Amino acid sequence: MTDKPQGFDTLQIHAGANPDPATGARQTPIYQSTAYVFRDAEHAAALFNLQEIGYIYSRLTNPTVSALAERINALEGGAGTICCSSGHAAQIMALFPLMGPGRNIVASTRLYGGTVTQFSQTIKRFGWSAKFVDTDDLDAVRAACDDDTRAIFCESIANPGGYITDIPALADIANGAGVPLIVDNTSASAYLCRPIELGATLVVNSTTKYLTGNGTVTGGSVTDSGKFDWTASDKFPSLSEPEPAYHGLAFGPALGPMAFTFHSIAVGLRDLGMTMNPQGAHYTLMGIETLSLRMEKHVANAEKVAEWLEKDSRVEFVTYAGLKSSPYHARMSKICPKGAGAIFTFGLKGGYDACVKLIDNVKLFSHVANLGDTRSLIIHSASTTHRQLNEAQQVAAGAAPNVVRVSIGTEDADDIIADLDQALAKATA
Repeated sequence: MTDKPQGFDTLQIHAGANPDPATGARQTPIYQSTAYVFRDAEHAAALFNLQEIGYIYSRLTNPTVSALAERINALEGGAGTICCSSGHAAQIMALFPLMGPGRNIVASTRLYGGTVTQFSQTIKRFGWSAKFVDTDDLDAVRAACDDDTRAIFCESIANPGGYITDIPALADIANGAGVPLIVDNTSASAYLCRPIELGATLVVNSTTKYLTGNGTVTGGSVTDSGKFDWTASDKFPSLSEPEPAYHGLAFGPALGPMAFTFHSIAVGLRDLGMTMNPQGAHYTLMGIETLSLRMEKHVANAEKVAEWLEKDSRVEFVTYAGLKSSPYHARMSKICPKGAGAIFTFGLKGGYDACVKLIDNVKLFSHVANLGDTRSLIIHSASTTHRQLNEAQQVAAGAAPNVVRVSIGTEDADDIIADLDQALAKATA
């Protein structure tokens, strides 16, 4: 290997995947072990003091999971990455070192419905809160930030509508407020969008989706850019001051760019227990090996399907940012230069009832609460993933009652279109 920076296609196969030192196995083994033997008492103490890198207990770190974290970190261009049990777990893990009772985040209104519920309801039990703002209104985002704000949160390509977020603009606001910008990159993946290069501090992923790509396991990741100075103010005491939950270690001063990552392992995973299992990590490692190939096909299919839907008289609108008619099309070249992803919505002129009939009559599409699979997936968000929201929240999130969300797979595009055509005929008869 040379010292020249490696390309994405190389990193997605080789990053974090050295041959097993014991056996020479080329594929990363599944280290199905809960604990690891220390060489001696001094070695154990060094591990617990974070003076030496190694393995203690699989709730904290595991060799298979660590290989996945290293690969995701290489693709996102971060300083450090942790993996955990789901995308929702990743969001809590991202916020955990930053927040405290009475603190808030400023969050986009265009988020996955489960995230809206997590931020509007669940985090209240921790004494945290969220202010939801249309992130296209930069003045509103700026005005929402106050002395208790600890982060701004958005999605690179918003689920379900496929809207593309102006990450550099939000990063400027976050920098001005002295807080990190957290970007959920699930719908894009690092192949289509590189949030850290655009100014994000933290990137979260549901590895369940495009990174794994085959609908087999759940998982999440948090990648830290390593560029945010946690000691620049008193807003983040868990990182800047002695941490009472870890024998008084001041993570920021002691660990610099790796402070967030090590805190997330030593305190976050230790106490929250949102651990990724090694077999799940193994599936995701194998999935990532073909990420760029799959994303290219996803995007090509999505563009063809969206163009067909836009011309169909039974369809009221299509939200795909890859369409020249989209208000987000110009932004795509700056944020997602390789394509607008494969998730979008379309509205039916028959409203809610037509959407339900469409769902009930597709054959190739799978009606599931997931996205990012090689299979084409479809769902009526208002009656499922966004059902817990009121209608105003559904509309704000891009999941109005007359809207269907599709995740376009890697099948033959003509077959995808044929299935939608026959289902639309039955839904609007």
